[in-house]
Amino acid sequence: MNTDTILYLSRKDVETVDLSMSEIIDALEGMFKEKGEGRIEMPPKPGIHTRKDAFIHAMPAYIPNIQSAGMKWVSGYPDNQKKKLPYISGLLILNDPDNGIPIAVMDATWITAQRTGAATAVAAKYLARKDSSSVGILACGVQGRSNLQALSCIFEIEKVKAFDIHPEVVEKFAREMTKVVPVEIEIADNPKNAVAGLDLVVTSGPILKNPDPVIEAGWLAEGSFAGPVDFDSYWMGDALRQADKLATDDISQMEFYRESGYFKDVPQPYADLGEIVAGKKPGRENANERTICINLGLALDDMATAILIYKKAIENGIGTQLPL
Repeated sequence: MNTDTILYLSRKDVETVDLSMSEIIDALEGMFKEKGEGRIEMPPKPGIHTRKDAFIHAMPAYIPNIQSAGMKWVSGYPDNQKKKLPYISGLLILNDPDNGIPIAVMDATWITAQRTGAATAVAAKYLARKDSSSVGILACGVQGRSNLQALSCIFEIEKVKAFDIHPEVVEKFAREMTKVVPVEIEIADNPKNAVAGLDLVVTSGPILKNPDPVIEAGWLAEGSFAGPVDFDSYWMGDALRQADKLATDDISQMEFYRESGYFKDVPQPYADLGEIVAGKKPGRENANERTICINLGLALDDMATAILIYKKAIENGIGTQLPL
């Protein structure tokens, strides 16, 4: 190994690697099994907060069985959308786990979007009904797109309803996502119509410490699964408490957030997604259960994805070697 240089992968490079969503889902499912067995290392993510509802987080993690170690430095700024800037941006560093030397730096924007959708798909694989065929998407930005793409890798999607507070955003989503999910996407005229009666529901708006949620108890149908990737920003406490099973991707991280003022009206999860994937806690047990998995976004997701991108980039000569 050349210890004098580091591989730099721009966002275009990362996308050029062309890692499929199915590959990412498989990688995350394997990672969650390792997590459930206690064979990973991931401290809670510390962060700084330069503006209201904005964050810049450090996210380190190590997955021994795939030799992936590193950290993502990621920001989320809700007001960026008004400035035509991305809500989420960041960089990811991979280190050689044998000697600690950095081996790669890559843009983390695409990785964050894709692995978040993949984590929802893993949760749905274990917590949704196998015959789920309809999807509701609330907030039709980057995460709305990646979550629908990921769910379509697991389920035969026959109906999609979408809602966004910005009409032009949901209209563009409906036009463009039919190339990913070959069904007509219906634009819902209010949030309830993108939740009620649907098998799979994803909410993907900005993460807010003091949200003004709109989803009420009774909207999520019996037998349905929901994946709030915006924490509880869309969900009233009564709606969350109506779940027969509410899980998260990391209980200790959720507690860390609670201490910081988030999740004020969210019940205690019954299981960590890793425990479910590893078979230590049950997933869905009957067709009538309402199930919810609040994925917080883990550094483990990023490391499981980034190591695959790094290996493919090396194999295909993608990226730029920079001196250390």
